[in-house]
Amino acid sequence: MTSSERQPEVIVDFIFEDGLFFIAVKNIGSAPAHNVSVTFDKKFTGVEGAKDISALPLFKNIAFLAPQKEIKAFLDYSASYFRRRQPAIIRATITFKDNSGAAHETVIKHDLRIYKDIGYVRRRNETTRKQPSEES
Repeated sequence: MTSSERQPEVIVDFIFEDGLFFIAVKNIGSAPAHNVSVTFDKKFTGVEGAKDISALPLFKNIAFLAPQKEIKAFLDYSASYFRRRQPAIIRATITFKDNSGAAHETVIKHDLRIYKDIGYVRRRNETTRKQPSEES
């Protein structure tokens, strides 16, 4: 691949892991992205309603996002997010520039309802030790 074929490709993804939601900004491309910003079509809060996630500085201006780099932030417990009736369908508009300064824009529609009825198992805390009667 020549340097002229290398391009950044920035996405926003919602990640569901063990009943937790995360939101990530990722450069899945093969070149750096510059001046990355994300706007959402709806306001949404996380951390059990305590924080306006859609307005975090993370989404305002990432000066440099290396190829294959991901910045992931905790959004909320999925049960809390849905119980508080936060938006389930969210559009993210991502703008960024490539190394030549050319502007790019991507719009991604997320439908978080696909996660609503997924069961999960809470893992034991890694620092929790077995009681002597539980050891084999």
